[in-house]
Amino acid sequence: MSNLAYKPGLRDVIRRLEKLQSRQAMDQIFASVSVPSAALEEFGRRYREGFCDYPDPRERIAFWDRFFAERAAIEDDSIPCAYLSEMDQGLYGGLLGGSVQFMAHPENGWISSMVAPLLNDWSEFDRLHFDPNHEWFERYRQQLRIFVEGAQGKFAVSHFILIDGLNFVFELVGATQAYMSLLEQPEMVRRAIELAFELNVAVQQTFFDHVPLLEGGTASNMAQWIPGRIVSESVDPFHMTSVEYFETWGREPAQRIFDRFDGGVVHIHGNGRHLLEVVSTLRGLKAMYLGDDKGFPAAFDILPELRARTGDIPLVLAVEYPRFADKLARHELVGGVFYKVSDVPDVATANRLMEKVRAYRTG
Repeated sequence: MSNLAYKPGLRDVIRRLEKLQSRQAMDQIFASVSVPSAALEEFGRRYREGFCDYPDPRERIAFWDRFFAERAAIEDDSIPCAYLSEMDQGLYGGLLGGSVQFMAHPENGWISSMVAPLLNDWSEFDRLHFDPNHEWFERYRQQLRIFVEGAQGKFAVSHFILIDGLNFVFELVGATQAYMSLLEQPEMVRRAIELAFELNVAVQQTFFDHVPLLEGGTASNMAQWIPGRIVSESVDPFHMTSVEYFETWGREPAQRIFDRFDGGVVHIHGNGRHLLEVVSTLRGLKAMYLGDDKGFPAAFDILPELRARTGDIPLVLAVEYPRFADKLARHELVGGVFYKVSDVPDVATANRLMEKVRAYRTG
């Protein structure tokens, strides 16, 4: 097994994550921990929250290098992997001629992207086509090359979000018109979903062509490491629809892209928890991130209920250190879950916490 300079215990971590992924660790818990970061503080001084220009990819990989170097002494279950946040949404619309805007997020060091709707109405759809020689695709390939070179031997490069299915229709005509089109122009929606599949396969195949697998698996900002070539799907548009709409418009595109690769992960926001049961039945689903949103109970607070609704699928969620440590001490943590623990004061505290995590067994 290869090693990573910023994860000396890579071998043991992957062995643990293999147990989580094989669903043979329902009595165990897993965790990553965040501690104060000088790299994040520096990023926050340089970038205010809000719009910014496309950054130099070499500066971005240098940021990730500093960030993961700081974490090398933390003995948690995380896989250090840089996320191509610059390409997380705007790439897809940019490839079809959209105007891409970039946004800085000082809290996590991301610079993300989005586009305004590409079409004024569906009559303009036929002008859209995917060109692999488009300047945005070359920019994407160049960033992949820079990230892979900069990370080599030290940390990994994470997969990043798909923008397919109804998400892609949002990119074309905006959210309101996308929902209306399901009723008024369903055939145009179907054509858009087909174009989305072509585009997303090209983007994700290019990722795997450039980014080597890590010990036969995909590094994941969400689930850390998963065997095979794994994509990161979004079912966000169906958070505001019924389950029936997901079954009609969401299941087939998600299943199709999962089948094209080796499966995928999804995230579910607080307002999308009515989808838990149906999303859990996607073939090839490897993990589910449970997000927290204002107006809904934190996933950590209702985890026994959420676990009962999702079977043995590996779950991932965020929780603050004091609350996690309290339930750990009380022996009240749910198993088969990856906990992303924030606000741990220092590395020594993090490693003492992880000793307890590794020893923990439910029941």
